[in-house]
Amino acid sequence: MAAPSPTRKFLGRLPLPERTYVANALRTETVGGVLLLIAAVAALIWANTPLSSSYESVRAFHIGPSSLGLNLSVQHWAADGLLAVFFFVAGIELKRELVAGELRDPKAAALPVIAAISGMAVPALVYVTVNAIGGGSMSGWAVPTATDIAFALAVLAVIGTSLPSALRAFLLTLAVVDDLFAILIIAVFFTSDINFAALGGAAVGLAVFWVLLRKNVRGWYVYVPLALVIWGLMYNSGVHATIAGVAMGLMLRCSRREGEQHSPGEHIEHLVRPLSAGLAVPLFALFSAGVALSGGALGDVFTRPETLGVVLGLVVGKAVGIFGGTWLAARFTRAKLNDDLAWPDVFAVATLAGIGFTVSLLIGELAFGGDAVLTGEVKAAVLVGSLIAAVFSAILLKLRVRRYRALFDEEERDDDGDGIPDIYEQDQPEYHLRMAAIYEQKAAVHRKLAEDHGAASNDSGSPA
Repeated sequence: MAAPSPTRKFLGRLPLPERTYVANALRTETVGGVLLLIAAVAALIWANTPLSSSYESVRAFHIGPSSLGLNLSVQHWAADGLLAVFFFVAGIELKRELVAGELRDPKAAALPVIAAISGMAVPALVYVTVNAIGGGSMSGWAVPTATDIAFALAVLAVIGTSLPSALRAFLLTLAVVDDLFAILIIAVFFTSDINFAALGGAAVGLAVFWVLLRKNVRGWYVYVPLALVIWGLMYNSGVHATIAGVAMGLMLRCSRREGEQHSPGEHIEHLVRPLSAGLAVPLFALFSAGVALSGGALGDVFTRPETLGVVLGLVVGKAVGIFGGTWLAARFTRAKLNDDLAWPDVFAVATLAGIGFTVSLLIGELAFGGDAVLTGEVKAAVLVGSLIAAVFSAILLKLRVRRYRALFDEEERDDDGDGIPDIYEQDQPEYHLRMAAIYEQKAAVHRKLAEDHGAASNDSGSPA
């Protein structure tokens, strides 16, 4: 008789190196998310005040060499240029997840991958259903499929919720897989006429990039100019230029060799992530999120099928898709949820993933680029849907904030002061010897204090 297969833990404690990586990555993304919020609010204020004409003038201002086909508007530079940096980091994240993170083990990867795919398929289905019933355009089906990890983390920072590392890692893995499929959607469905000469040139440039990496050639002065050439060729090929960033990110080595504290990919990600989260994405938001939010425009968000489909896709589709996909995958793979967490925690994170900002805005521009009015209304729908998802998730997460705080504090506690959380050292004799020495030292101090106080009491009670 065959022995039953062991039950795997879902959302269990992360290995220490993975936990450290996730903590560092999300710390930068949280700061970037706050800047993203500030940029989005600034764009909305700028676009809805008497200064709105200057906002339109600035983002429509063209700059760049026409001879290279790069005389683009400021808004265009932000969407195609700055977001290439964002997708470069996304490519590195994906490569690292595949070789050293949650996605390296197919069995462990099944849950977050199925959850992410469901979290993209169901919002698209919601959008298609709403527009099939309402007679709207099907072009925007991909708008509500994306999750904005930086915006989601900014919401967590604002409401003061410290999620346990397992939930944070689940959210990050969802976002990485989400970014991968968003890249594929952009490449397959939003590619204009192909210039095969430029595309071939970009492919040659990527091949040179790959060879230089394999030959261990070092120096930013080699790779940055080459990356700019590849980006320019990719843009002129008709394929969305951000694909160049992803391709280069995926080429970096993210596995550590003997004696390496960090792989080259991790090192470059550490250098570039602040540029992406702190500059590239906020500037994109500044020049893309500025839409007129009159009473009529906001009313249209809930009456026009295209915009209603986006709102419902983000708020309902994301939550139902991610939670449903996760629950079904756990059921059929016999994965047992971590005893410290409950299924409502998974639903709260699924709701948080309904915040779709950066990539949703980008896809909205690509999907409705020929209709400026509808593009603005779809952007407003992304903002409204993300706001509703943020408020809903904040309420759900606040209901469990004490539990999260207790788990977070347990993960962070370092009583022996060696820089490693105590929870990772419970099976190490050296840790217990250090703690014994610490407690013995404290006991000696308290015995001395007791003796001193006892002597003082005897002295005060003796006759003069």
